[in-house]
Amino acid sequence: MTHRRRKRFRSGVARLAAGCLLAAGLVTTGTAAVGSPALAESGGATVVAVQTTGPAERRFNLVVLGDGYTSAELPKFRADVERHLGMLWSVEPFASYRSYINVWAVEVPSKDSGVDCDPGLGAPARDTALDMGFWGGCNPGSVQRLLTVDSGKAAGYADLVPGTGRANRQIVALANSSTYGGAGGSYATASGGNALSALITPHEIGHSLGGLQDEYDYYGRGVPGGTYEGGEPSSVHHTLLTEEQMRERRAKWWRWLGEPSESGGVIGRHEGGLYSTRGVWRPSRHSMMKTLGYAFDQVEREVMVQAISAKVDLVQAHTPNAAPIGADRTVWVDTLHPVGGELAVSWRLDGRPLTTRGARTVDLRALDLADPGPAGGRTHTLTATVTDPTPFVRDPAVRASAALTRTVTWTVDPSLTTPEDTGLRPEFTGHTATTAPVGARSVVHADTTHPVRRTLAVRWTLDGRTVPNPGNDRDLDLGSLGLSPGSHALTARIPGTGRELRWTVDATAATAAYELSKPLETVSRPGRDVEYVYDGEFTMRLTARDDQEGAVVSQFRVDGDGWYTYYGWPADASAPFRFSPSGTVIDGLVYGKLGRSRAVPWDDATPDYGTHTVEYRTVDAAGNTGPARRFLVTLRKP
Repeated sequence: MTHRRRKRFRSGVARLAAGCLLAAGLVTTGTAAVGSPALAESGGATVVAVQTTGPAERRFNLVVLGDGYTSAELPKFRADVERHLGMLWSVEPFASYRSYINVWAVEVPSKDSGVDCDPGLGAPARDTALDMGFWGGCNPGSVQRLLTVDSGKAAGYADLVPGTGRANRQIVALANSSTYGGAGGSYATASGGNALSALITPHEIGHSLGGLQDEYDYYGRGVPGGTYEGGEPSSVHHTLLTEEQMRERRAKWWRWLGEPSESGGVIGRHEGGLYSTRGVWRPSRHSMMKTLGYAFDQVEREVMVQAISAKVDLVQAHTPNAAPIGADRTVWVDTLHPVGGELAVSWRLDGRPLTTRGARTVDLRALDLADPGPAGGRTHTLTATVTDPTPFVRDPAVRASAALTRTVTWTVDPSLTTPEDTGLRPEFTGHTATTAPVGARSVVHADTTHPVRRTLAVRWTLDGRTVPNPGNDRDLDLGSLGLSPGSHALTARIPGTGRELRWTVDATAATAAYELSKPLETVSRPGRDVEYVYDGEFTMRLTARDDQEGAVVSQFRVDGDGWYTYYGWPADASAPFRFSPSGTVIDGLVYGKLGRSRAVPWDDATPDYGTHTVEYRTVDAAGNTGPARRFLVTLRKP
């Protein structure tokens, strides 16, 4: 049937961009609760700073819009945003690069609750702010799960966030719906309340930000996609080449071949993708772009690292270099600070490397550059190269790109005299947020002001003991300290100034407990994991607990396969996950096959009888990943 659209874009809302101001303040890295004081409010729409890691102009900005939430339902929108972000920060590379990202929530109350064509084409039209709808915007020729948004209205509301634009932001629109759905393109969409909805968001950002393609081997649910008939795909994670051809030509994912995949199994050549069942191959048996719940594999993760990093500049500030500088001063660069590792900084003078051990400041006076005298003479070239050494990237071209490598150049003229910097006080200028605990494997940072003729040092102490941190003292890699479980007090000081920062380090991961449906029998043997015996389907509920505030994500895996996010059950988030010998088909997809996983009805449905190992763990809000615990399940033939 034809679905008539009855929505109106209120003229008052269309003028929201006027008068929005960004409050000035100390730049920190952290997360504030949704619902904290708004930065802008106009025409009924409110912009809330959820996570601020730096000025919007210098960050990648994630702008989350809500549609179909009435004024009374805005608390539900805030809870949906929190849940989606909690999931996003548990996924690499977002976990390691969350410090590159600002998050903004635009609260736009809708007249009606819900969105169009939900759950079917015959559903009544709803008057909402963003005109979101399933079935590709109520197109009978589309598919139900395709959830679209009015791009012009979405852009208009996103423009309310000062300092953001197409070049430095990603829009995610959440629909007030419990129906499974989403889309990726210029903007990403997801249903806010579905059991799988928080997993849709990173998948769709993979499309929108990274240009990743679907690895589905179908287009219509429950219908095999047939044979791929095109040429070599432009997609970096699809190919027609064999593994031998990839190695010979140094093409596609040849650098990762044979590696254990982050999403389970081994990176190699797995048939199916680009909506075709045969004739095209992908790197991993399952990954985020194939099956929601798994991680990005290494090939996809490398793409996403470059995509996120390309939205920012590794060098945030530096000694001015528009004109020659004197040799009687210090020269400095301020860099970004990934949560997952330190950036590398190397200095060269006239092409020769300087021994700086990664320091962000060089004192030119220590280099003894001779003054050529009044007649003038030779000048020198000083460079600082900032590189991200992340192991997530193996392609030298990606490493050398502007996303992961930046160089600043100065001309040093020893005949010049640098004026004193009167009035510049030693201060911290930016730092990891102190308002929430930091994880035991995080990199914590503290930047300072930069006097012309001295280098301010940052001294770190942990539980009252000095932590040696030579070279780059602006970052402290807690993961290198091997912290014992518990809570620790971390301090950064500028010696002799009284300037001090304090953090709580959460070195205790959240815990998870499992609850299984009643087994035929339970077997306990000394020195062996507890074993539960079933002759058919059974359920598993994972419950996470943490001694700190914030979202906790639970994960499980079977027989050493990829870690899979626990979300309850697709049809009911409050129901436990159900395992069965051949899996359960829901809307054309298969969930919960015990043993070798099965994603679509045409995958191998042969029951894997015998004993299986089920492991489970947690990822908490501070980024701590808990130790894997396990139990055994034996599946007998009925």
